[in-house]
Amino acid sequence: MTQQNLIPQLFRTEYTKITAVLCKLFGIEHIEIAEDIASETFLVATEIWGLKGLPENPTAWLYTVAKNKAKDQLKRNAIFTNKIAQQIKQSSDWVEEIEIDLSEQNISDSQLQMMFAICNPLISAEEQIGLSLQILCGFGINEVAHAFLSNKETIKKRLYRAKEKLRLGEVKIELPKHKEINERLQVVLTTLYLLFNEGYYSVSQDTNMRKELCLEAMRLTYILIQNEKTNLGTVNALMALMCFQSSRLEARVNHQGETVLYQDQDESLWNKELIDRGVYFLNHSYRNAALGKFHYEAGIAHWHTQKKDSIEKWEQILQLHNRLLQVEYSPMAALNRTYALSKARSKEAAIAEAEKLQLKDHHLYHALLGDLYIGIDRDKAHQHLQTAYQLAQTESDRVVLNNKILTLG
Repeated sequence: MTQQNLIPQLFRTEYTKITAVLCKLFGIEHIEIAEDIASETFLVATEIWGLKGLPENPTAWLYTVAKNKAKDQLKRNAIFTNKIAQQIKQSSDWVEEIEIDLSEQNISDSQLQMMFAICNPLISAEEQIGLSLQILCGFGINEVAHAFLSNKETIKKRLYRAKEKLRLGEVKIELPKHKEINERLQVVLTTLYLLFNEGYYSVSQDTNMRKELCLEAMRLTYILIQNEKTNLGTVNALMALMCFQSSRLEARVNHQGETVLYQDQDESLWNKELIDRGVYFLNHSYRNAALGKFHYEAGIAHWHTQKKDSIEKWEQILQLHNRLLQVEYSPMAALNRTYALSKARSKEAAIAEAEKLQLKDHHLYHALLGDLYIGIDRDKAHQHLQTAYQLAQTESDRVVLNNKILTLG
């Protein structure tokens, strides 16, 4: 892998780990300093690797630079010295004795604790999710703004206010008590869900899929599963959903980088091991757990790993959509339901339900109606597909829609 490809990939995975460990060491009131050190580490990597080439172990190289920069910060910053020196033997080389632990276990522990420190009731749910996406998931301001359908300046101000509230509240980076875990867990899971979805269907970089985001969301979710206090039913349901969706990643894009629709996917490219792991986590999700959004979405995703096209399959998917909408209604979830309705019942029934939603500003609404009208009303099918093409945000979507338009004639 070239430096040009490797640095962005490492930034996505390692920046957040370095930030979490340093923030735990320095305290959440110095979160910006932890972020700065992580950022500076990658700037140094860009410069030195560009001149000397890639080191034998790039990740270890980054950790060493981050550790040295952290110790330099401790040496020259009186605030840090006063704070940390109280708990350390006073000597001229006390900084050198500090263990900046970037082991896999400490990274996992730090990120788990950071998840709950950020998801603190001192700040709003939107602030919690935005800050988590930035610090724990490595999202840039533009990506956070996209997740909230907002603008960059609004998000900048929101994240600054959130950090200030956590600083003034002297929030500790630690795993809260059992009751607080349950109260904060939903926001943590929502953040990981958004991270996965941004990878599974991304528009922020004019591409439909960013596998590294899916993998990072799964890694962070698995950290929750590995801790007995957070290994709960809803967490396992989310992990099952991610496994089922990820199992079809290789089949969703062809060699030209174009999206392959579900009905056209090559089943031999589906990852059977991930499907089996999804079944394992889904079975575990039912233990002592009230069924919720992630259970129903995981069930729907599981049925989509059964390629055989039968009325029974689509009836099961339709019923799961019905339960999902009862638990948590959203217009897009309702739109997804109409496709299952068309397969289980009829296109006419699905068209009637879809048109009630009036999602006229979303390309998926028009793309679905375009499909449904094929064989029923050619003019309406063509009109909806053309509108979907105009509204599509990625070139990959536009290619798929253009192919349909050409096929329709």
